[in-house]
Amino acid sequence: MSLPKPDIQTTVVITGASSGIGAELARGLARRGFPLLLVARRRERLDELANDVGQEYSVAVEVLPLDLSDGKARAKLASRLRSEPIAGLCNSAGFGTSGVFHELPVERESEEVTLNALALMELTHATLPGMVDRGAGAVMNIASIAGFQPVPFMAVYSATKAFVQTFSEAVHEELHGTGVSVTCLCPGPVPTEWAEIANAERFSIPIAQVSPRDVAEAAIGGMLAGRRTVVPGVVPKVVSTGGRFAPRSLLLPGIRIGNRFRGGPKS
Repeated sequence: MSLPKPDIQTTVVITGASSGIGAELARGLARRGFPLLLVARRRERLDELANDVGQEYSVAVEVLPLDLSDGKARAKLASRLRSEPIAGLCNSAGFGTSGVFHELPVERESEEVTLNALALMELTHATLPGMVDRGAGAVMNIASIAGFQPVPFMAVYSATKAFVQTFSEAVHEELHGTGVSVTCLCPGPVPTEWAEIANAERFSIPIAQVSPRDVAEAAIGGMLAGRRTVVPGVVPKVVSTGGRFAPRSLLLPGIRIGNRFRGGPKS
């Protein structure tokens, strides 16, 4: 129940591969000899990454520029996932927003739900039948320690990551005995462009940060071992435990007040 050994006849697909954790997953998997299909919106970044890892590690790397918030784009990728021998799928595409929920543009919030949750579910659904038929394969879905509890001022983001956690763990258990696994990666703060895009720097705790490379290495290790959940880093493990077991009556006001003192919206 793990990611099979590299084979030129199979591919590992990585969405959100143009930067951050996704790009480090590409480097780590290429270093281990896996042929790759890299998916993201930004063609230039994909081409640059593909050239770098392909030349350095002598593996086949294909790029597929797609915006997975678009239904037609998801259908195009899903068709390939159903018809080709996929050894692994890394659902790394996603983004976050922050602010007072009712003041945020609903179109952007809806896009966040689509990319973080719906796209991940659809691509996992497209990939699993072939893996189960072959008796081998691994899916890795990126959640967050934000999914272990509601996060005021990141309401939609934390909700989508809670979905990813429960969905991934449930499907992992359904696949018991098939040779196929679903690993849920739950990183804490990672120094990437994600926080800037989400306007969420105030939620980042420097002592809790883990580098994108270390997060990717932990994720790949989890896929190779067929683990259900991976939380990289000591501090994120402690925070995730608190999120699961601390009383909501204490936790949520604490997050709200802490956000105010770190320059966030007032409520």
